[in-house]
Amino acid sequence: MKKNRTLFLTAVASGTMLNPLNSSMIALALHSIQKDFGLSFTTVSWLISSFYLASAVAQPVTGKIGDIFGRKKTFLTGLVLVALSAVGAPFSTTFFMLLAMRMIQSIGSSAIYPSGMTLIRDHIKERQASALAVLSIFASAMVALGPTIGGYLIVWGHWPAIFWVNFPFIIISFVLGWYLFPKDIKQDKARIKELFSNLDFLGIGFFAAGMVFFLWFLLSFGAKVHYLSGITGVIFFGLFALRELKVREPFIDIRIFKSHPKLSMVYLQFIFLNIFFYCLFFGLPSYFQEVLGLSVEHSGLLMLFMSGVSIIISSVTGKWIDRTGVNQPIIIGSFISIIGALIFTLFFIDASYLVIGLILSIMGLSYGIGNVVLQVAMVKESPQNIVGTTSGLFQTCRYLGSILSSIILGLVFGAEISSENMKIIGGVLIVSGTISFLMSLWFSRETIKFGRVKHV
Repeated sequence: MKKNRTLFLTAVASGTMLNPLNSSMIALALHSIQKDFGLSFTTVSWLISSFYLASAVAQPVTGKIGDIFGRKKTFLTGLVLVALSAVGAPFSTTFFMLLAMRMIQSIGSSAIYPSGMTLIRDHIKERQASALAVLSIFASAMVALGPTIGGYLIVWGHWPAIFWVNFPFIIISFVLGWYLFPKDIKQDKARIKELFSNLDFLGIGFFAAGMVFFLWFLLSFGAKVHYLSGITGVIFFGLFALRELKVREPFIDIRIFKSHPKLSMVYLQFIFLNIFFYCLFFGLPSYFQEVLGLSVEHSGLLMLFMSGVSIIISSVTGKWIDRTGVNQPIIIGSFISIIGALIFTLFFIDASYLVIGLILSIMGLSYGIGNVVLQVAMVKESPQNIVGTTSGLFQTCRYLGSILSSIILGLVFGAEISSENMKIIGGVLIVSGTISFLMSLWFSRETIKFGRVKHV
């Protein structure tokens, strides 16, 4: 049983890691792609922006598809799409073709995560938090190591190598998943036709349009702000809400945010957690190189203090949650983020490399705990029949947090990257950490209150 559990988790984790791996690995390939296709940096950067946009929309959509048609089918189909992009991208003759392959890669890798989360919830009952922590470890490792891996691959096989590297993980995940994942409930043709006809295509369309325009508005903060796209996004979200309240089988029953307030709080807290993390993850390498004059390699080594501790604490947090539940870890993790932010603001500037490493370790500690405990809390608070959809929305919150962090960095570092501006980032971290901590207190209070009511 232990062996099957390990192989089952390997199948899920080696698939779910493809999205964070490919979202981070592309960074070091942009310069080579720009030269090969003779483009501006603004144009080629759409390889990053489009991936975030497509992932933010595709995660909940493919999660819903998995909820209806089967998680195993959706998971394996996602792997096939990533494989297709890994074959097509290296042979792209135009940038448009490469961009299309990148979108297919994003949609395919997005389909894997919500189905993987649901497979673990449905089929691994013992030490479930530890099992979910494995996904966090793989994802954190890929985000942290993706640029480094990409750098070595580009030296070895130019930019196409960052697509070819997907194949070993795809093969491992597909073969193990094919044999180990339980078969989806078999549906006859009439039932499939009924399910397909009941799929809320208009709701999905409104949601997708709203998300694309709203994220386009957020991404425009780095240059000329596109207010029209923001207004258009809000209009489509309004149409989406009206549609979901009226339709018999909605894509996302938005009433769930009222009937499951703790799930809504998990989503909000996850956004703030990722604002906290990505302000550091995106901002510190530039600070190390511009202000401290460190090389790319030395900057990467300092960043490992944060990402390395985050990876290590994730496995411990899973066991901790299995023993005590989510309340204690969710409060302690967010409290550590406040302590880390205060120390960062007061002592980071002009600190020795050892002190910088210790401060970043505290940051990694808070993120590692928060990432795992919020993932477990999300699964725990989700209605069982829509875990795929709610897991997809959870990942959308990650992208919102990362995009908002890039906007903050753009506003703070717009004129120059300096020590004084880094102190402003410290203030942002204190605010986001404090908000997260207050949310965790509310979440735990509501959990205890619910438990008393249930006990009575």
